[in-house]
Amino acid sequence: MEERVEHSPKKLRPRHITMITLGGIIGSSLFVGSANIVHSVGPAAVLSYLAGGLLVYLAMLMLGEMAAARPEVGSFMEYARVGLGDWAAYLVGWLYWYFWVGVLAYEAVIGGHTLNGWFDWLPSWVWSLLLLAVFVASNLISVRSFGEAEFWLASIKVIAIVVFLVVGTLFVLGLWPDGNFAVENLWQHGGFAPKGVGAILTGVALVIFSYFGTEISVMASAESEDPAKGVKLATVTVIWRVLLFFVGSILIITMAIPWDALPEATGVSNAPFTVLFEKFGIPAASVIMELVIFSAVLSVLNSGLYSASRMFAALADKGLAPKAVSYKARNGVPVVAVFASTIGGVIAAVANFVAPDSGIFDFIMNSAGLVALFVYVFIALTQLRLRQKMTPEEVAGLGVRVRFFPWLNVFLIAGVLVVVVIMLTTDTGRTQVWTSLVATGVLVLFWPVVRRKLQAMRAAGEEPEKVLARD
Repeated sequence: MEERVEHSPKKLRPRHITMITLGGIIGSSLFVGSANIVHSVGPAAVLSYLAGGLLVYLAMLMLGEMAAARPEVGSFMEYARVGLGDWAAYLVGWLYWYFWVGVLAYEAVIGGHTLNGWFDWLPSWVWSLLLLAVFVASNLISVRSFGEAEFWLASIKVIAIVVFLVVGTLFVLGLWPDGNFAVENLWQHGGFAPKGVGAILTGVALVIFSYFGTEISVMASAESEDPAKGVKLATVTVIWRVLLFFVGSILIITMAIPWDALPEATGVSNAPFTVLFEKFGIPAASVIMELVIFSAVLSVLNSGLYSASRMFAALADKGLAPKAVSYKARNGVPVVAVFASTIGGVIAAVANFVAPDSGIFDFIMNSAGLVALFVYVFIALTQLRLRQKMTPEEVAGLGVRVRFFPWLNVFLIAGVLVVVVIMLTTDTGRTQVWTSLVATGVLVLFWPVVRRKLQAMRAAGEEPEKVLARD
């Protein structure tokens, strides 16, 4: 008889995990930014998205194996601590938190500008702060309120893409009104790869960051009613989600309209999805896409604050951040971590509005550029180390298991190194690399202080998390 899982008002349900998984990586980078990738690569941009998706899938599979063995933890920072040591947890945890603080600021600025365009009776910076306040409230109420908000926001994005894929497929096959068989656009107009193989590889470096955010679903699974089932669901759905949503969308775009005739995307009105929805005859396409992209901004704000606060609280639990940050309310929400993460986002957003030419906001955004790649390398190294510690019986009992071990780990790390090398060949990529290294260097400087604190606690016979739990 199947065991029934009781619904808890403080836990996420399967539908929440499903939609967090489906919508975790869908943002304006797909709806708008995909035009730049197509212009840079041509129809072969499909291969760039496919290769980038493969790297992310491998990282998620490795994270899923670790989470399946310890589903109640849900934080790859903790896996890094167990597998590689405190130094690894310190670096990956703080970098991940820093990344999401920057994303909060960026999305708040975009959301503020959008609302100011609709309702100009309030300045953009006020709208930005109001948006942050709304999602602070959403995250403070309970983890269920976060999940419910993400469910509906992600649903809007998913529905938009599903409609695009269905109508787009009919259109390029000539089965939609005013549609013509257009599959040949993939190889006409200069060929499938008009910019060459090098452009495909450069495209991988551009799209890899579009996929960052998939790990949120694994973190959220730890707060679900059935963590083990949630982890498996979050992991195994990644590959078809990547293929269907990202690769499928790029296929439709490059078939429905010649790649060299696709307008430069400078905003929602000439974004690929908007242009093609109008071509399909969908009424008010521009207005619809404005609402969809705004919902994507809200979704990232919601999930970004969740991710940042959970990671910050996890750092504090292990003595790697001020212990006050680990405080949780009765509903299990890390209240101090939520506010602290928001303050970081507010400072970055205010810097953009008050001193737009100071370079502060740009530095914060650029210096988070390599975080995704750092995280993937740490995941590969951690899973490699933890698997080596397991017995054959433990490996055989894993609910999610990485095949071809350890060769896929080597492949993932090598793939990340290739992406970094490619980034060094472009001005924007070089800026992201050196600013990310500066941010990492600052963390390294503070590590001896944190290490001495941990050593003092352990010399007293107390683990950091035990001290915090008692306090």
